[in-house]
Amino acid sequence: MAHTELDLRERRAIEDMLNAKMPVSKIASEIGRHRSTVYREIKRNHFEDDELPHLNGYYGVNAQRVADARRARRRKLIRLEGLRAHVVKQLKAGWTPEQIAGRLGYDGQPVRVSHETIYAYVYSREGQSEQLARHLPSRRKKRQSRYARRPRGQVFPPDRSIHQRPEHVKTRETFGEWEGDLMIFERAQGKMNVASLVERKTRYAVLFRNNDRSSTHLMNKLMDVMERLPQPARRSITFDRGFEFREWRRLKSGIGTESWFCDPQAPWQKGSVENLNKRARRFLPRDTQLAALSNRYMKAICERLNGTPRKCLGWRTPTEAFREEIMKLR
Repeated sequence: MAHTELDLRERRAIEDMLNAKMPVSKIASEIGRHRSTVYREIKRNHFEDDELPHLNGYYGVNAQRVADARRARRRKLIRLEGLRAHVVKQLKAGWTPEQIAGRLGYDGQPVRVSHETIYAYVYSREGQSEQLARHLPSRRKKRQSRYARRPRGQVFPPDRSIHQRPEHVKTRETFGEWEGDLMIFERAQGKMNVASLVERKTRYAVLFRNNDRSSTHLMNKLMDVMERLPQPARRSITFDRGFEFREWRRLKSGIGTESWFCDPQAPWQKGSVENLNKRARRFLPRDTQLAALSNRYMKAICERLNGTPRKCLGWRTPTEAFREEIMKLR
């Protein structure tokens, strides 16, 4: 029998039987579906409202609306050949789905899709036939459900949220506030990667090779690099919520540096380091042989990036702006 989507009648039946406290296996038998289909349906289309938790539950009409919207988004990349070709081209160039979705308007695309839609296409049957997942920075055999992802509330607590970050950090008024990230390379490079740091006020960039993605190893290397600076020059670092940064507490105890974290799936909140990564890719493409990179070569890349005049600095270079701030500390 050909695969068919659940319809509104079936979804309403599921809602009624759930309200009657019937087990999922019995519900599946009643509507003639496999129990895994019903489990998946309830999980994917479950309604949740953080402000009104007593309303959380499964509602047939709402589930149908959510499923229709999901299919409509997914179909855009199947139906619109030009949009699909543009997305695939940028994926193969090493762009993340977030970057592609965020740039669609700038790139002259008349139709927009979200990064989740691009991820869904990558892991769809069509995307898998083109092996698109291998172009993603973090690759899995299939897209993990957002409801199945490991909870990170304790790892990255609310009081470390970017929304709790002091206003003077956001406005770039103070020196010594950094953003950090990892540049990921092709799977052939194993666990090796390049850590990227940028000081928000001066746009001064630091890149260093990191031989292991474990958080302990990364934080040790990060502290080795940062502790050479005076304490006021390393007040804080803003990261995303990657598990490479889960040992962030060691920065405070080790070198006195605070840590802040972006919202999930919101890389634009640390736009300075995202911009740095984009410019650094000219010298460090995804197929770079990291094991062959010398410290001298990495230093040369930093010097080139930091020696380029920036309009946002009044056409000073990041090196000049950084030195001025360091001199003020003496």
